[in-house]
Amino acid sequence: MSTLSIHLFGKFNIHAGEQSLVGLDAYKTQELLSYLLVHRERPHTRDSLASLLWGETTTDKSKKYLRQTLWHLQSAFEGHGGGANEDDGRLLSAGHDWVRLNLDSAVWLDVEVFERAFARVQGKAGKDLDEETKRVLQEAAELYKGDLLEGWYQDWCLYDRERLQNMYLMMLDKLISYCEAHHDYELGLLYGSTILRYDEARERTHRQLMHLFYLLGDRTAALRQYERCAAALRRELDVAPDRRTVALYQQIRHDELEEGGLLAAEPETSVRPPAAAAVSLPEVLRRLQQLQLVMSDVQRRIQQDIKAVQQTLKN
Repeated sequence: MSTLSIHLFGKFNIHAGEQSLVGLDAYKTQELLSYLLVHRERPHTRDSLASLLWGETTTDKSKKYLRQTLWHLQSAFEGHGGGANEDDGRLLSAGHDWVRLNLDSAVWLDVEVFERAFARVQGKAGKDLDEETKRVLQEAAELYKGDLLEGWYQDWCLYDRERLQNMYLMMLDKLISYCEAHHDYELGLLYGSTILRYDEARERTHRQLMHLFYLLGDRTAALRQYERCAAALRRELDVAPDRRTVALYQQIRHDELEEGGLLAAEPETSVRPPAAAAVSLPEVLRRLQQLQLVMSDVQRRIQQDIKAVQQTLKN
């Protein structure tokens, strides 16, 4: 049995060994599989999946489409964990009311590796990382070949895309701090430039780049970075740089920047959402999505009843 290699960053891609896995060309088949992969930590009810992917159709049709799509997935996975039940290695388990994926060592998923690396460094300052942890973080950041499932615009995908992109930017922020602490300034500049491609007005990153340029002995580039920061903030947010950025600029301008500068006392948590929010918001979102699915189903049923009553009155 060949190992499945699944990539969700950038374009959807799944390989069995050196060959693309056949049977996954249909868009809805890819979407169902991708949703189950991103939310692999729990089983999902058939009703919620049918409403999520085929909410514009009737309940009976959406359940029919789900059954057909599950069959396509089971067929595609045949020979890649094809046991009769969950306990003997079937990759896709589907009960009467629920569906789930069972990932094991025979399945490599870029999102899973990425999230595991992020969990390993969450709450740790980049400058305090050891060499091994830095390497794991670096390799995880390299998996980010593009945003999650580029070209997809479903609501569930947009939320998870932003969540994973924020993780990516936090990883790069920690790597910048590591590079500065270990005097690898040029690599730190590369990470900072990457962050600004995603968020041009990320003021903390502009300060980091100003500091790194100065440490490299390029005061002119550091001052120009301040001008780019001010322009981005004005263009995107219509605000001026904050006092920390201005103070750093003045120190660099007068060649008075002390060892560590203003960044030494600046916590990395300034770019990370509060832990409580990070834990509770996904759960709140899931509950709201479930409620939305229930309400949509009720609305469809009401519309059907209204049409039936109207038809009866006409007759």
